[in-house]
Amino acid sequence: MDARARIAVVGAGNGFRRDGGAGRAVVARLRERAGSRPLPPGTVPATCDGDPTGLIGLREDAGLAVVADAAHTRPGSPGRTHRPDIDGERLGRPPTTGSHGLGLGLGEAVELARVPGRLPGRLAVYAVEGADRSLGTGLSSAVVDVVEPLAASVEEEIVRHRTAMAGGGPP
Repeated sequence: MDARARIAVVGAGNGFRRDGGAGRAVVARLRERAGSRPLPPGTVPATCDGDPTGLIGLREDAGLAVVADAAHTRPGSPGRTHRPDIDGERLGRPPTTGSHGLGLGLGEAVELARVPGRLPGRLAVYAVEGADRSLGTGLSSAVVDVVEPLAASVEEEIVRHRTAMAGGGPP
């Protein structure tokens, strides 16, 4: 399979930091749904702890990479989902931060990948504002409530991409 036909769906975050596991929960939901609604051929769901090099490696050379992650904002609105435009210009420093260590959020990982030209053909990012990033498992109710709709949004993103690749219009 041509690498550009590959679609990477990455759930980033730490499942042992409560809402920090939001992205991983979205990928888990997509895998559960695949029994009755399989993802298109070439779609590779994966999880990552948010390490920038891991994120780059999972989405490198994909035609489309969709990343779901937790974001912590101040002030925040737990459960609110953001879909920033990553394909455009440099991201700058957003008011949100990733939920992982090393002080690097998703924005920094994108910029790190941009330098050596390792970004996928298209990159779609969904960030869910969390309420609780204390140690432990389980998402807050506000984040649990958005996992299913976010999984549906990821599927729609994939369909739009496949339609555009087949000559049916812009992604």
